[in-house]
Amino acid sequence: MRVAIVSDIHANWQALEAVLDDIKKQGCEKVLCLGDLAMAGPQPRMIIDYVRSQNNWTVIQGNTDKLIGDFSPQLVDKMKSAFPVMANALLDDVLILEENKKEYLKNLPAQMNLEIEGVKILMVHGSPRRNNEDILPDMPLEQIEEILQGVDADLIFCGHTHVPCGYQTNKKQTLVNVGSVGRPMTSNPQACYVVANFENGGFSIEHRFVDYDREMAASIMKMRNFDGCEELAQMILKPTRRHV
Repeated sequence: MRVAIVSDIHANWQALEAVLDDIKKQGCEKVLCLGDLAMAGPQPRMIIDYVRSQNNWTVIQGNTDKLIGDFSPQLVDKMKSAFPVMANALLDDVLILEENKKEYLKNLPAQMNLEIEGVKILMVHGSPRRNNEDILPDMPLEQIEEILQGVDADLIFCGHTHVPCGYQTNKKQTLVNVGSVGRPMTSNPQACYVVANFENGGFSIEHRFVDYDREMAASIMKMRNFDGCEELAQMILKPTRRHV
């Protein structure tokens, strides 16, 4: 069975549309989504509506989904000093999203265990320990093994950092950061996701990079018209750093 794993769509419909086309070409039967559907992107309402309508998607909650679901003025005040643009993006999403969409994000599971073709899988957003813990390239293997301590899964999928990478532990566990569909934070601005091929109790993993109409996505982002939306639009065109 071929399965697509996506994460960190961040309301970028142009990116998701291109990835969906590639997923179809790859013959994937299921989609696993690791969260961060909305916030800091061009079209949050469209993305949430689409994801909710899909019967072959399994979706967990990302840290920004939780921010929207658990919104409070105190939360925004806390964010403003460190990440002012993200605080403004949160405020604007909360303003334009209907209550049923916010409730959907609020009620998504934080993690999920499943089994495909005899392979035990754990879906997380940041790490098994926290939804905002970073798993990045070139981390010491000992640190990865500490993060996975107590995890009973053969294959762990994560996102959050928007930077694809992967690790094989001494316990033969595989950890894959699938990258970001909507806000890649590498020198390659293409949308990134993973195709996993499961067969006879084993699996193979491929990161795929998909071009899309970034100019259109950035143009729609600018029309969000909150303080900092132009910076977020520029990051679609030329990623520089994860947070602003």
